[in-house]
Amino acid sequence: MKDLLSKNVFLVKEHVGMFKAANNFDIFDPENGEVLMHCREESLGFFTKMLRFTDYKRMTPFDIQVRTPDGRQVVRIKRGVSFFLSKVEVFDENDDLIGGFKQKLFSIGGAFKVLDENDVPVCELKGKWTGWNFRFLAGEAELAWVTKKWAGLGKELFTSADNYILQIEESVPIENGVRQLIIGAVMCIDMVLKE
Repeated sequence: MKDLLSKNVFLVKEHVGMFKAANNFDIFDPENGEVLMHCREESLGFFTKMLRFTDYKRMTPFDIQVRTPDGRQVVRIKRGVSFFLSKVEVFDENDDLIGGFKQKLFSIGGAFKVLDENDVPVCELKGKWTGWNFRFLAGEAELAWVTKKWAGLGKELFTSADNYILQIEESVPIENGVRQLIIGAVMCIDMVLKE
Protein backbone atom coordinates (compact mmCIF):
# COMPACT_ATOMS: atom_id res chain seq x y z
CA MET A 1 0.00 0.00 0.00
CA LYS A 2 2.85 2.37 0.82
CA ASP A 3 4.20 2.12 -2.73
CA LEU A 4 0.88 3.51 -4.04
CA LEU A 5 0.80 6.27 -1.45
CA SER A 6 4.43 7.21 -2.18
CA LYS A 7 3.45 8.59 -5.60
CA ASN A 8 2.99 12.32 -5.82
CA VAL A 9 1.00 12.80 -9.05
CA PHE A 10 -2.27 11.08 -9.96
CA LEU A 11 -4.69 11.38 -12.87
CA VAL A 12 -8.29 10.76 -11.79
CA LYS A 13 -10.73 9.95 -14.60
CA GLU A 14 -14.46 9.71 -14.07
CA HIS A 15 -16.26 7.03 -16.07
CA VAL A 16 -18.20 8.46 -18.99
CA GLY A 17 -21.95 8.14 -18.72
CA MET A 18 -24.99 10.04 -19.88
CA PHE A 19 -27.52 8.57 -17.43
CA LYS A 20 -25.66 7.15 -14.47
CA ALA A 21 -26.53 7.24 -10.80
CA ALA A 22 -23.26 5.88 -9.37
CA ASN A 23 -19.99 7.74 -9.50
CA ASN A 24 -17.06 5.62 -10.66
CA PHE A 25 -13.48 6.74 -11.23
CA ASP A 26 -10.13 5.23 -12.13
CA ILE A 27 -6.86 6.65 -10.81
CA PHE A 28 -3.86 6.43 -13.15
CA ASP A 29 -0.15 7.08 -13.01
CA PRO A 30 0.06 9.94 -15.54
CA GLU A 31 3.65 9.01 -16.48
CA ASN A 32 2.91 5.54 -17.82
CA GLY A 33 -0.91 5.31 -17.94
CA GLU A 34 -1.02 2.40 -15.47
CA VAL A 35 -4.26 2.04 -13.50
CA LEU A 36 -3.34 2.39 -9.83
CA MET A 37 -6.75 2.41 -8.15
CA HIS A 38 -10.45 1.99 -8.88
CA CYS A 39 -13.03 4.15 -7.12
CA ARG A 40 -16.47 2.58 -7.04
CA GLU A 41 -19.80 3.44 -5.53
CA GLU A 42 -21.28 -0.02 -5.45
CA SER A 43 -24.01 -0.13 -2.82
CA LEU A 44 -26.54 2.48 -3.94
CA GLY A 45 -30.08 2.00 -2.69
CA PHE A 46 -33.09 2.35 -4.97
CA PHE A 47 -34.19 5.74 -3.58
CA THR A 48 -30.67 7.13 -3.70
CA LYS A 49 -30.44 6.13 -7.37
CA MET A 50 -33.73 7.85 -8.09
CA LEU A 51 -32.71 11.04 -6.25
CA ARG A 52 -29.43 11.20 -8.19
CA PHE A 53 -31.46 12.25 -11.26
CA THR A 54 -33.14 15.16 -9.43
CA ASP A 55 -32.13 18.51 -7.96
CA TYR A 56 -31.54 16.68 -4.65
CA LYS A 57 -28.44 14.92 -5.99
CA ARG A 58 -26.08 16.94 -3.77
CA MET A 59 -27.95 15.79 -0.67
CA THR A 60 -27.76 12.05 -1.37
CA PRO A 61 -25.52 9.78 0.68
CA PHE A 62 -22.45 8.13 -0.83
CA ASP A 63 -20.05 5.35 0.05
CA ILE A 64 -17.06 5.14 -2.30
CA GLN A 65 -14.40 2.45 -2.00
CA VAL A 66 -10.98 3.19 -3.47
CA ARG A 67 -9.25 -0.12 -4.22
CA THR A 68 -6.16 -1.42 -5.97
CA PRO A 69 -6.78 -3.37 -9.22
CA ASP A 70 -6.44 -6.62 -7.21
CA GLY A 71 -9.20 -5.52 -4.81
CA ARG A 72 -7.31 -4.28 -1.72
CA GLN A 73 -8.97 -1.24 -0.12
CA VAL A 74 -6.83 1.89 0.02
CA VAL A 75 -9.41 4.32 1.40
CA ARG A 76 -13.19 4.57 1.79
CA ILE A 77 -15.17 7.83 1.68
CA LYS A 78 -18.63 7.92 3.24
CA ARG A 79 -21.35 10.49 3.86
CA GLY A 80 -24.94 10.19 5.03
CA VAL A 81 -27.80 12.37 3.82
CA SER A 82 -26.76 16.03 3.82
CA PHE A 83 -29.32 18.80 4.11
CA PHE A 84 -27.05 21.81 4.49
CA LEU A 85 -23.32 21.31 5.13
CA SER A 86 -21.52 18.05 4.43
CA LYS A 87 -19.56 16.03 6.95
CA VAL A 88 -17.64 13.25 5.20
CA GLU A 89 -15.82 10.37 6.92
CA VAL A 90 -12.67 8.71 5.57
CA PHE A 91 -11.60 5.18 6.50
CA ASP A 92 -8.32 3.33 5.89
CA GLU A 93 -7.75 -0.11 4.36
CA ASN A 94 -9.03 -1.79 7.56
CA ASP A 95 -12.19 0.39 7.74
CA ASP A 96 -10.75 2.31 10.70
CA LEU A 97 -11.69 5.99 10.80
CA ILE A 98 -8.68 8.13 9.86
CA GLY A 99 -10.43 11.47 9.53
CA GLY A 100 -12.78 13.38 7.34
CA PHE A 101 -13.90 16.65 5.86
CA LYS A 102 -16.26 19.25 7.24
CA GLN A 103 -17.69 21.75 4.77
CA LYS A 104 -17.23 25.38 5.77
CA LEU A 105 -20.30 27.59 5.94
CA PHE A 106 -19.32 30.73 4.05
CA SER A 107 -16.73 30.04 1.40
CA ILE A 108 -16.51 31.33 -2.12
CA GLY A 109 -15.35 28.48 -4.35
CA GLY A 110 -15.82 25.79 -1.72
CA ALA A 111 -13.80 24.94 1.36
CA PHE A 112 -13.44 22.07 3.81
CA LYS A 113 -11.63 21.56 7.06
CA VAL A 114 -9.63 18.34 6.75
CA LEU A 115 -9.84 16.59 10.13
CA ASP A 116 -7.99 13.71 11.75
CA GLU A 117 -9.77 10.84 13.52
CA ASN A 118 -10.28 13.04 16.63
CA ASP A 119 -11.89 15.89 14.63
CA VAL A 120 -8.73 18.01 14.99
CA PRO A 121 -8.01 20.11 11.87
CA VAL A 122 -5.00 18.84 9.89
CA CYS A 123 -5.27 21.27 6.99
CA GLU A 124 -7.81 23.10 4.86
CA LEU A 125 -9.03 22.42 1.36
CA LYS A 126 -9.73 25.70 -0.41
CA GLY A 127 -11.17 26.29 -3.85
CA LYS A 128 -11.28 29.29 -6.18
CA TRP A 129 -14.63 30.58 -7.34
CA THR A 130 -13.14 31.50 -10.74
CA GLY A 131 -12.20 27.97 -11.72
CA TRP A 132 -11.71 24.38 -10.73
CA ASN A 133 -8.56 24.62 -8.62
CA PHE A 134 -8.28 23.38 -5.04
CA ARG A 135 -5.35 23.60 -2.64
CA PHE A 136 -4.60 21.75 0.59
CA LEU A 137 -3.07 24.23 3.01
CA ALA A 138 -1.57 23.71 6.47
CA GLY A 139 -1.19 27.31 7.51
CA GLU A 140 0.68 28.87 4.59
CA ALA A 141 2.31 25.61 3.48
CA GLU A 142 0.77 23.92 0.45
CA LEU A 143 0.48 20.14 0.90
CA ALA A 144 -1.25 19.31 -2.40
CA TRP A 145 -3.43 20.69 -5.16
CA VAL A 146 -6.20 19.40 -7.42
CA THR A 147 -7.20 20.82 -10.76
CA LYS A 148 -9.66 19.79 -13.43
CA LYS A 149 -8.19 18.61 -16.70
CA TRP A 150 -10.35 19.64 -19.66
CA ALA A 151 -11.66 16.60 -21.53
CA GLY A 152 -12.64 18.34 -24.76
CA LEU A 153 -15.83 20.01 -25.94
CA GLY A 154 -17.68 16.82 -26.92
CA LYS A 155 -17.15 15.13 -23.57
CA GLU A 156 -17.86 18.29 -21.58
CA LEU A 157 -21.15 19.00 -23.37
CA PHE A 158 -22.62 15.55 -23.73
CA THR A 159 -21.47 13.61 -20.66
CA SER A 160 -20.88 14.24 -16.99
CA ALA A 161 -17.31 12.86 -16.99
CA ASP A 162 -14.58 14.82 -15.22
CA ASN A 163 -10.80 14.35 -15.17
CA TYR A 164 -8.61 15.65 -12.36
CA ILE A 165 -4.91 15.99 -11.68
CA LEU A 166 -3.87 15.56 -8.06
CA GLN A 167 -0.36 16.53 -7.01
CA ILE A 168 0.91 15.88 -3.49
CA GLU A 169 4.00 17.77 -2.39
CA GLU A 170 7.09 15.63 -1.70
CA SER A 171 7.30 17.23 1.75
CA VAL A 172 4.23 15.21 2.89
CA PRO A 173 5.62 12.04 4.55
CA ILE A 174 4.55 8.73 2.99
CA GLU A 175 3.49 7.31 6.39
CA ASN A 176 1.35 10.35 7.15
CA GLY A 177 -2.40 9.59 7.05
CA VAL A 178 -2.97 12.94 5.38
CA ARG A 179 -1.99 11.30 2.05
CA GLN A 180 -5.02 9.01 2.29
CA LEU A 181 -7.20 11.98 3.25
CA ILE A 182 -5.95 13.91 0.22
CA ILE A 183 -6.75 11.01 -2.14
CA GLY A 184 -10.20 10.76 -0.59
CA ALA A 185 -10.71 14.49 -0.98
CA VAL A 186 -10.82 14.27 -4.78
CA MET A 187 -13.99 12.17 -4.49
CA CYS A 188 -15.31 14.54 -1.84
CA ILE A 189 -14.83 17.58 -4.07
CA ASP A 190 -16.62 15.92 -6.96
CA MET A 191 -19.56 14.55 -4.94
CA VAL A 192 -20.13 17.52 -2.61
CA LEU A 193 -19.13 20.65 -4.53
CA LYS A 194 -19.16 19.92 -8.22
CA GLU A 195 -22.24 17.77 -8.86
